[in-house]
Amino acid sequence: MANFLQRAFHHNLGLKIISLALAVALWVAVKHDPVDEMGVNVPIEFHNLTENLEIATENIPQAQILVRGPEREVHRLEPSDVHVEVDLSGVKPGERTFELSAHEVRLPHDLEVVQVIPAQLHLSFDTRMSRQVELKPRVTGTFAGQRIASISVDPKTITISGPAARVKAVENAITDPVDATGTIDRGTFVTHAYVADPLVQVTRPVPVRVTVVLEKIPPS
Repeated sequence: MANFLQRAFHHNLGLKIISLALAVALWVAVKHDPVDEMGVNVPIEFHNLTENLEIATENIPQAQILVRGPEREVHRLEPSDVHVEVDLSGVKPGERTFELSAHEVRLPHDLEVVQVIPAQLHLSFDTRMSRQVELKPRVTGTFAGQRIASISVDPKTITISGPAARVKAVENAITDPVDATGTIDRGTFVTHAYVADPLVQVTRPVPVRVTVVLEKIPPS
C-alpha cells in the first residue's frame, strides 16, 4: 500500500507542482484583488402581467444599481449584465407599490448589490381595451396657383388598444405629416398612423394612403 501511494504521489509530480502553484497564485490574486463600486442605470423589467391588464403609468424611471465586487469584475460590468425584474403576478386594476431591493436584481455572481434607486416603484394598472377611431390625415405643402380641394384617407378608421381610461380619451388617430408640395391636380401618398398618447398603440399597423386633390384658385 505504501509503495502504491508513493508511486501515485510521484506520478506526474512536475505537473502536480505546477497546478498547485497556479491554484495558489489564482487564490492570492483573487484574495488581494481590490474591491470597487460602480453605479449602472438599467430599465426595469416586468414579468407575469395578466393578459387583460396594461400598465397605466406613463413615466417609469430607470433603476440605478450600485454594485460592489472585485475591481476587475466591476470594471468589466456592462448594463446588459444587470437585470431588475419586477413580478406582476396577481396584480389587479388600480394602484400598487413594489419594493426594489437586491432581491429583484440579477447580477454576475461575483458582484453584490449595495443600493437600488428608487427603493420603491408606484404603478397604476388598468384593463386593456380596444376600439376603432377615426383616422385624420395631416397634409402640408405649397401649391402655385392651386389649393387643396379635398383630402381622403384609406383606411378611414384604425384600431387602437391600451389602458381603458386612456383609450376612451382618444378622439382620433392622426397620420405622419404628408408634404404634397409639387403635386399637380392629384397625388396619393403612403404614410403611417399613430396616437399621441404614448400608452395607446395602433393595433396591427398598416400603410395608410392619403389622397390629395387640388383645384385652381379662381381669379380675384
